[in-house]
Amino acid sequence: QVQLVESGGGLVQAGGSLRLSCAASGRTFSSYRMGWFRQGPGKEREFVAAVSWSGGSTTYENSMKGRFTISRDNAKNTVYLQMNSLKPDDTAVYYCAASGRLQVPITSTENYDYWGQGTQVTVSS
Repeated sequence: QVQLVESGGGLVQAGGSLRLSCAASGRTFSSYRMGWFRQGPGKEREFVAAVSWSGGSTTYENSMKGRFTISRDNAKNTVYLQMNSLKPDDTAVYYCAASGRLQVPITSTENYDYWGQGTQVTVSS
C-alpha cells in the first residue's frame, strides 16, 4: 500500500505560481512512477505530468509543457508540481498518483494504482 497526501493548493491570480507537493508513505517510493492529474468542474480527470522512478524522465500534457514542471525527491518520498503562468482554465482539483506498472501508458488514469485525495487550485482572472 502507498498513501499519498497532496498539499500546496490554494487561490492565486492569473499569471501567478503555485507549487504542489505530494508526500508518499508506505512501500518503496522510488519503485513507482508518479503522475499528476487534474479534474476541473464538470470535466473528466485529465493527465498533467508524470515522472520516472529516478526523476530522469518526464512527460507532460502539451498545454502544460513549458508552464508546469514535475520533479521528485526520493530521499523525501515527495513529488512536486511547479505551476507557473497559471490561467483560469487551470482551476481544478489536482491529484497525485503512483504507478507500479511497467510498459503501460503513463498518461492514462487506468494505469495508476494509488491516488491522493486531491488539492484544490483556483485561478482567478
